[in-house]
Amino acid sequence: MGGEVIVELKNVTKYFEKGFIRKTRNYAVIDVSLEIRERDIITLIGESGCGKTTLGRIVAGLIKPSKGTVLWFGKDIWKMGKKEFKKYRPLIQVVHQDPYASLNPTRTVYQILAPIVKKYYKPSSKKELVEEVKDILSYVGLTPPEYFLNKYPHHLSGGMKQRLAFARTLIPKPKLIVADEPVSMIDMSLRLSVLGLMKKLNEELGIAFIYISHDIATARYFADKAILALMYLGRIVELGPMDEVIGSPLHPYLRAILSASPIPDPKIARYKRKMELKSLDVPREIVQLKGCPFSPRCPYSGDICFEQTPQFKEYDGHKVACHFVDKLPKWTPPWQVATS
Repeated sequence: MGGEVIVELKNVTKYFEKGFIRKTRNYAVIDVSLEIRERDIITLIGESGCGKTTLGRIVAGLIKPSKGTVLWFGKDIWKMGKKEFKKYRPLIQVVHQDPYASLNPTRTVYQILAPIVKKYYKPSSKKELVEEVKDILSYVGLTPPEYFLNKYPHHLSGGMKQRLAFARTLIPKPKLIVADEPVSMIDMSLRLSVLGLMKKLNEELGIAFIYISHDIATARYFADKAILALMYLGRIVELGPMDEVIGSPLHPYLRAILSASPIPDPKIARYKRKMELKSLDVPREIVQLKGCPFSPRCPYSGDICFEQTPQFKEYDGHKVACHFVDKLPKWTPPWQVATS
């Protein structure tokens, strides 16, 4: 989307060792390279267990990769001194999936926000501190702010809790927010308002986002001009502008997801074609690195798919990691068929 590169991942891999005598490695992220620029929105899409949360935590500097490099404005974060790392960490904030667990239940809204405001804004008086807290609450849509100051988290709805979580992240003036499934535990009726708040933070404050989700529909609502990064078993398998990737899906995994997605409009739904997979089973652990991770389930896989890891190829304005991308049958999303 333009702008300076904030975070760059270079060939990042993360594995976790288990076993006492004979150690085995379970891979969560495998050889991921990615750039996040100012004002970017990267939507990291994939099913549970694909490694997207681990990748988000690596970007935020919460866990160290086993291999590869994480650069913050060109500097390796794991080679920074303590003082430099202390300055870097608040500039990348994380909003977690569970708004109920991410807030201290024994503190009021004011008690949650005031110490952070004190640290970063250095107000000269108690009155100024209260006004700063009220301004932040108003900005994230918790109005009137006076009503919320003395409320505890259990007094708030799921959507309000998540707004409070975003209020907390805004205080250090972050460059990037990693939003990990931020609406998945919120009532359907409240999801759009939280996604609308995220849009506002991106457009008005210029905050870049990594939006982690298993739901393409909410990702498209949040930002139809975003970059979509599709993850499967630790690898990014398709990458490009949201509209182009969804409008012209190339990787068999993305086609399978779109063919299985519900379509509320019956006129469009009748054009839907189900994609038959070789298997519906998803491996629980990633212990093998060679080959395409989707090959055991892919209806188009050949011998090379099991032996060699596909590299990214540029097609239709986006990148895809598939050996047979230029030989796959043409596949058009049902909503495009219906309108053609």
